[in-house]
Amino acid sequence: MDENVLEQIYQERLEERIIAQIAADRSVSLEKAMDIYYSSELADQIHQGMEGIQYLDYRVLAQLLTEMGGDGKSP
Repeated sequence: MDENVLEQIYQERLEERIIAQIAADRSVSLEKAMDIYYSSELADQIHQGMEGIQYLDYRVLAQLLTEMGGDGKSP
């Protein structure tokens, strides 16, 4: 496996954990948590690898999403 493949796998697992954490924290379905996550600026930042944000713990990232305005968009 090359570095890009490993990074892609890491990112997919990270997104799964973030979505599960959002669902647990907000008591919403996984479907709703996916909608919250994938419509957020945070998802874009993680996908782009901005400032290494994707290497933060998934629980921290889920909390950041909440702090960004609840729906993941900056206030």
